Amino acid sequence: MVKTLAVMTSGGDSPGMNAAVRAVVRRAIDRGLPVIGVYGGYEGLVAGGASLRPLNWDDVGGILAKGGTFLGTARSDRFRTIEGRRQAVHNMLGLGIDALVVIGGDGSLMGAHILSSEWSEHANALLETWPDLAIEGTMPGLQVVGLPGSIDNDLFGTDMSIGADTALNHITRAIDDLTATAASHQRTFVVETMGRHCGYLALAAGLAGGVTWILIPEQELELRWHQKMVSAIQSARETGRPHQMVVVAEGARHPDGLHISSADIRKILSERLNIDVRVTVLGHVQRGGSPTAFDRILATRLGVAAVDLLLGEPDTAHCHMLGLVKNQVVETPLLEVVEKSRAVGQEIENGNFATAQELRGQSFRNSLELVKTLSRITPSQQRTEDGAVAIFTGGADAPGMNTAISVAARCLMNQGVPVLAARDGFLGLIRNELMELEWEPLVGWMNHPGSEIGTARIELSDEDLGRISATLEQNRIRGIIAIGGWGTYQKVERFVAERQRYSPFRIPMVVVPASIDNNLPGTEFCIGSDTALNNIIDALDKIRHTAGATRRAFIVEVMGRQSGFLALMGALASGAEKAYLPETGIRLEDLIRDIETLKVSFRSGKRMVIFLRNEQSSYHYTTDFIRRLMEEESKDEFEVRTAILGHVQRGGIPTAFDRIIASRMGAFAAFRLLDSLKQQNHDAQALGLAGRGIESFSLAEAMQQMDVKIGRPRREWFMELLEVANALAKCSPVCATDPVEV
Repeated sequence: MVKTLAVMTSGGDSPGMNAAVRAVVRRAIDRGLPVIGVYGGYEGLVAGGASLRPLNWDDVGGILAKGGTFLGTARSDRFRTIEGRRQAVHNMLGLGIDALVVIGGDGSLMGAHILSSEWSEHANALLETWPDLAIEGTMPGLQVVGLPGSIDNDLFGTDMSIGADTALNHITRAIDDLTATAASHQRTFVVETMGRHCGYLALAAGLAGGVTWILIPEQELELRWHQKMVSAIQSARETGRPHQMVVVAEGARHPDGLHISSADIRKILSERLNIDVRVTVLGHVQRGGSPTAFDRILATRLGVAAVDLLLGEPDTAHCHMLGLVKNQVVETPLLEVVEKSRAVGQEIENGNFATAQELRGQSFRNSLELVKTLSRITPSQQRTEDGAVAIFTGGADAPGMNTAISVAARCLMNQGVPVLAARDGFLGLIRNELMELEWEPLVGWMNHPGSEIGTARIELSDEDLGRISATLEQNRIRGIIAIGGWGTYQKVERFVAERQRYSPFRIPMVVVPASIDNNLPGTEFCIGSDTALNNIIDALDKIRHTAGATRRAFIVEVMGRQSGFLALMGALASGAEKAYLPETGIRLEDLIRDIETLKVSFRSGKRMVIFLRNEQSSYHYTTDFIRRLMEEESKDEFEVRTAILGHVQRGGIPTAFDRIIASRMGAFAAFRLLDSLKQQNHDAQALGLAGRGIESFSLAEAMQQMDVKIGRPRREWFMELLEVANALAKCSPVCATDPVEV
């Protein structure tokens, strides 16, 4: 059984490392395990002394929103030597450390593997010289758990590494900003991203940013690749968009293996097309700043799982890395992680690009294939004469809807299928207000907020169904892509049910999940939910900035309807002390206990506490009621304030995550609809993101997964994290003295 745990960060810093350390420390303390913080990475492990210090509950307060790592990180030449590692073991034995959590990249994880494999040898040699180091109960081996911390997302054994999502959003925002100035001056920009051996950032940012051409290390280029790139840029300009964007990873190579620089690309485009080309090298700005909600939650989940793994079955030796695969935490032997991660670079060096892509995983290959598809498609010169496809957005708007519309419509138009958009969703179908979409404007919609074609919440009457049927028949609609929330699912289900009465409904239909509430069947994530979650934590971070001398409790109301996704995940990502959810409800005894907790917290020195309340967590215990109750019971010991975030949650530019899943779902919907048209079937299907892959299933099957009366899926995966959120946010087991956050 583990007696003392050490935690460290190593290698290049990545946003979310602090969240991982916080999770490790608080989970360990919650389970009665002392924690030692290693300052300065492996160099601190060798130096010992003040570099190895106990970490308490309050030492990791207020760090969730901070980038970098408060433990620090540094290269260590001494640790590379046997003498240096022996000194590290000496320092660890002296403090009784028998387990180590390392957060970093492949070099950091390899260091942990080596230390674990040499542990017994070093320990035995040291105990012969310093018998006083013998600690009763010390295990003969060092237990090691690695967590993937790398903005490059280049580690085998995880779909995403800590920091990659934040870096991706930095790049995506830079592309958005550069697109604006490119359009103003009709310029083409070449953007260089990090990624010496991994093209994930360039690939994902290019997909999210709607760029024209992408160059990454894992991609096998033809001998005359530059001619294809020039042709693609020229073709895009001829469609009416004179400004273009090319993204290149710093590790991209020519077919002969030589490095492709952003300056090389600039020269090729300038000379071949006689256009104004500018280069932007993003550099270390990619790894800075406050971590996104995704990185905070990923780091927290992995940090908690690391402690639980170490305290699991007794006498079980661990030398593993924990990663997130298909949205599940999995463990992979450290040596396998390092060997297969480094093997990618070797395969690229040897020209075995297919093997390199295989090692990257299915999600990487799917994204690469989609990027290739989108870079190839152009408006077809021949249009089909047997009808069009209707596309519309129903219900409330969600960030990323425009991305899905853009990709789906262009994939259809590439096959010569006209695409008609219904203005304001179902209202457009009722009023016969359909407009044909054009290629050039669609390209610019990739990062637009809201829905450019409009959306509205309505209830359908029998008369409305008749009018919609007439609209479909009059416009010769052959298929439907409906993008929206639960109301959209229900209305499309009515279309299917009315096929006997109205023959125009006997066409294939695909429903794409888009809702910030993340409350739809068959999908773990809906388009728009990631943007909304980031909007929430941005607001909560700003509220925390107001913490001053006044002791203040904030009750923040968030959206979500009958789903607690935004409230629970918002609490997990922000460190909020409580989340009131519709799944659990609110009881009077809960409120009484929470008030007493507030009193203890503020008496112990806290200055601010934040409670999140889902808008429908209780009919009677409203946000204002809870405020007044707490004010009454506070007896002037603390102030109570409320903040109702409202529609700010669904506003703004969609995040990279939302754009990527919207692109994938939009393309999937278009190609699935084309298949149905070719096979002449009338299936009604719904899409979902399960783990890494987009899947389709019958709409009837999707409806069966819902608790229709309540309006949420019968199983919600995120509810498994409720215990974690509660454990990490509660008051210190000893005394809550953190001035900013518990």
